[in-house]
Amino acid sequence: MTERQERPLAPIFAWALENQLVVALLTGLVAVWGLVVAPFDWDLGELPRDRVPVDAIPDTGENQQLVVADWPGRSPRDVEDQITYPLTMTLLGVSGVESVRSSSMMGLSSIAVIFDEQTDFQLSRTRVLEQLASLDQATLPPGVRPRLGPDATAMGQVFWYTLEGWSVATEGAPSRPAGGFGLEELRSIQDWVVRPALAGVEGVAEVASIGGYVREYQIEVDPDAMRAAGVTLQQVAASVRASNVDVGARTVELNRAEYVVRGLGLVESVADLEAVVVKSTDSVPVTLREVARVSIGPALRRGALDKGGTEAVGGVVVVRYGANPMAVLERVKARIAELAPSLPRSALADGTQTQVRIVPFYDRTELIGETLGTLERALRQQMLVTVAVIVLLLARLRAAVLVAALVPLAVLVGFVGMRLFGVDANVVALSGIAIAIGTLVDVGIVVTEAAIRQPATGRGLAHARRAVGRALAEVGGAVTTAVLTTVIGFLPVFAMHGAEGKLFGPLAATKTIVLVASIALGLVTLPAMAVVLFGVGPWPDADRRRRPLARLLGPILALGVVVLLGSDWAPLGPHRPIAGGLATLCLLGLPLLGFVLLRAGYERILRWCLANKLAFLALPAALVAFGVTAWLGFERSFGWLPSAVVQSSPARALAARMPGFEREFMPRLDEGAFLLMPVTMAHASIGEALDLLQQADRRVRAIPEIEDVVGKIGRVESALDPAPIGMVESLVTYKPEYRLDEQGRSVRQWRDEIRTPRDIWDEVAAAAMVPGLTTASMLQPIETRRIMLQTGLRAPMGVKVLGTDLDEIEEVALKIEGLLAQIEGVAPGSAFADRVLGKPYIEIDLDREALARQGLSVRSVQDVIETALGGVTLTTVIEGRERYPVSVRYPRERRASIEDIRRILVGTPAGGSVPLGELAHLRYERGPQSVRGEDGFLLANVIFDAAPGIGAVDLAERVQARLAAAVAEGRLTLPPGLSYRLAGEFENQVRASRTLRLVLPIALALIVVLLHLQLRSLLTTAMVFSGVLVAWAGGFALLWLYAQPWFLDLPLFGANLRELFQVGPVALSVAVWVGFLALFGIATDDGLLMATSLRQEFDRRETTEVAQVREAVVAAGLRRIRPCLMTSATTVLALIPVLTSTGKGSDIMVPMAIPTVGGMVAVLLSVFVVPTLYCLRVELQMALARSRA
Repeated sequence: MTERQERPLAPIFAWALENQLVVALLTGLVAVWGLVVAPFDWDLGELPRDRVPVDAIPDTGENQQLVVADWPGRSPRDVEDQITYPLTMTLLGVSGVESVRSSSMMGLSSIAVIFDEQTDFQLSRTRVLEQLASLDQATLPPGVRPRLGPDATAMGQVFWYTLEGWSVATEGAPSRPAGGFGLEELRSIQDWVVRPALAGVEGVAEVASIGGYVREYQIEVDPDAMRAAGVTLQQVAASVRASNVDVGARTVELNRAEYVVRGLGLVESVADLEAVVVKSTDSVPVTLREVARVSIGPALRRGALDKGGTEAVGGVVVVRYGANPMAVLERVKARIAELAPSLPRSALADGTQTQVRIVPFYDRTELIGETLGTLERALRQQMLVTVAVIVLLLARLRAAVLVAALVPLAVLVGFVGMRLFGVDANVVALSGIAIAIGTLVDVGIVVTEAAIRQPATGRGLAHARRAVGRALAEVGGAVTTAVLTTVIGFLPVFAMHGAEGKLFGPLAATKTIVLVASIALGLVTLPAMAVVLFGVGPWPDADRRRRPLARLLGPILALGVVVLLGSDWAPLGPHRPIAGGLATLCLLGLPLLGFVLLRAGYERILRWCLANKLAFLALPAALVAFGVTAWLGFERSFGWLPSAVVQSSPARALAARMPGFEREFMPRLDEGAFLLMPVTMAHASIGEALDLLQQADRRVRAIPEIEDVVGKIGRVESALDPAPIGMVESLVTYKPEYRLDEQGRSVRQWRDEIRTPRDIWDEVAAAAMVPGLTTASMLQPIETRRIMLQTGLRAPMGVKVLGTDLDEIEEVALKIEGLLAQIEGVAPGSAFADRVLGKPYIEIDLDREALARQGLSVRSVQDVIETALGGVTLTTVIEGRERYPVSVRYPRERRASIEDIRRILVGTPAGGSVPLGELAHLRYERGPQSVRGEDGFLLANVIFDAAPGIGAVDLAERVQARLAAAVAEGRLTLPPGLSYRLAGEFENQVRASRTLRLVLPIALALIVVLLHLQLRSLLTTAMVFSGVLVAWAGGFALLWLYAQPWFLDLPLFGANLRELFQVGPVALSVAVWVGFLALFGIATDDGLLMATSLRQEFDRRETTEVAQVREAVVAAGLRRIRPCLMTSATTVLALIPVLTSTGKGSDIMVPMAIPTVGGMVAVLLSVFVVPTLYCLRVELQMALARSRA
């Protein structure tokens, strides 16, 4: 390192070496802070906890706000034309809006306003509210008031539960489901006891109810009695409204005391309603009981809940946007525990006492806990592996302890950084720490190695301070540059936006935090502690020479660490501890032995490489060519060759073996549950839909691997769930593959033929094939919410057909459905187009001339139709804290057929009555069950799914090409004004690829700049940068090997390595590319260390002959080979537990780890490539100088 390079860091180094106590105290304080904010559920005794916010995965949903408007009784078409479309066009003009999606259903308009990422969530709510407040009253029908939904997204649905009657536990009789409560009673308890209690919990945005029956005071008028009494529907409605009112008359003073005056007139019972006077003739009153039947019954509902085939009542807790889900769930459970003893009780006929219990059937705490558990185990195992590798390879106990301490310290500093920068802990964010574990000790390894290589010229703190200072001056700049290249390698992730940016941005943040922490700890904390440790007793290198027994301490300690790791890792399962320990030794020992042998034979191999430069350099060149071919496929890589060569038998065989990789957005996170989402036919009533749901749930529940099934139809009472009654959502929870029995042995719970969750899904899909229900895509709860938020689809991908005419849209959608079913790669039976027009309508077309003859207005007749058929809520009965509606309607038997409807009586201004059939034409029509829209256009979705093994991006490109060809060939005709486009998660992958194509070259260029600033030579920089190409090829080589059926098909103590390492085809997803980005940053580390050592070696000695040059190269290589191998070994071996992990969250970690492992194994070539190229350059320079001389 030159003086100019050293100067910026020298004051920091000097201060740390002089102030060891201050450094130790500061490091200790930060470490304690890290313990306090750590996301894991650690028991720290009296130490308070302030955990980082925790969730399973990042919230990748769109920045959207929901606007809903009720218009009771109106058809979807009326709601669309008179509410949804005007609101959509108004909201499209709000600043920052990217898109507006809408859904018009029976009596409800639901609009999702999607904002760009730059708009703050709360600011977007303010803008929508301002727009709604300025809305012209004439824009919407009278009485319609749009409102803003909760400050949450559907991703916030973290806790679903049912209310059930359970027997009260007694001695010898544990509590069990026992019933004792009706659906109406349970719904009242949910609405007026449970919901208010949970809604008051901090962080809860909403508690919505579903299922059961809402209690309603129902007035069923008798048309014959009304006609006899001369009473009209309008009079009944007006009298009921006027009979339910309290008044206040301020106060009066009596005997110098002030009394508050109240006029009591609220309805309190059915008898109060029956006593309402509708009309009085000659002082003879006509009461409501004389013209109607008043009762308490169930209100009309648009949703229902089913549990295992039995109707149920429940609710969902929605977490506020930005709140800590784990903390909110803990508070919700605490509130439930407080509420449980006070919930209502009942007695069964046999005397059994039952009590209402809140029974969760979806609790994200479990997924979060399992995911964090997987990450915690992975981090713990990686730390143990790293410690074992350091102890064995560094071979100096004090130095090994010093370096090993950096790992937990850097992780704790990472937790502090997550708290300071607002990074939530989830499977992706913590994966950033997991893939960086092996890299965290690189700085410490290099600095410590350089320190113990300093000459042992003395003893004591002064000597240690000088020696460590010289080591920092020698390698400080190089290791800082090496870590900074790793940080820069992740710049493309920070540049991502949309769902991919939200998903992997936290990973880039955590990895950057811990890497920066490793620099600070490695260059400040470690040197200060090294002065103390190395200054006490003999110098580490001398200590090793003088005390041979000390050599045994390292292996003994490493063996102890490996034993501890084997018990924690248990690669063969907890029921085989001995075999698992031996497997741990093999899985770590064999690769470690390879590193040791490479170290032992390094000098001999390097001398051969220097003597046979071209032959050796052909090896990395061939590896790069293989990597390109594995990535793109043989046909794309060598399609430029003559057709005779491409069509030859060897070429075709290679093309079959190397077809390239499928592409997808991200791996599927195993949530332990499916969300089965078929739909019923559009004509199905809520009763029919509920029957179909219960049939499907009972059949699915009978599958041995299924633990529980809870389904719903329609919507919960929330703006977050705009679902028509034909939409089914069944939460299917399946059993874990293994469980521990009473003896602690692992017992498999799945049948032999069931190997993966996909196999369970196939069983579920087959069982749910009930006549009247469609097929459904394989989805999971969080995955479904994320997809629906991003695309508006209930499947991973689909075709959106947009236009202005519903008939044309449905016709084109059905044609596209047929085309999709014929495309290779589309999962059989998954293509399904929305049946837009299939709901039976009875349309009452008023005859205006007939109305004129009777002196009637359209409004007066429509009021009768609305009240008699649909029912109108007149007022509300207040029962303490509970509120129940009062409605008026014709009895069911008077509106059961179209003939009954024709006989409905309409009062005339003359005092008579006219049957509705004389005033209107009644007919059956086909109409929409719901009307979807996007940006002002009507919409129909054609959903489909990829077959197993087919990448979403590749299938989307195939579908796009086939549909375009169908349009060009005339097989798909698009009417004027109608268009279609593909949508789905693949759009995120396409957008991420475009971002990487732009930003990745910039990041690589910055890495080159950093290397050049350190090396001060363009040629040397190119030599070091070649490691990126080699690592990139190694990553793709390992991905290709994972797709080969023979790879790792080897037994290990009764297990198979393919199953242990979960070997199988891996699609190119954003997760894989993130693994490559992590690789690119560390791929130059070994080369940089070698190049720095080579430069320093050639600066120290004079070389005039080829033999002298090669000796200098060998000497420089030998000086840095141990830290190079140690840094590579810690990175590779620390990821082995990740490659074998199977818990929740491993689905994302494993694809990131594969290219890193493959690339780091390949980049070991850099310890030969850089010296060989450097030697070649010096020899060519010498030859050129001699020729000129």
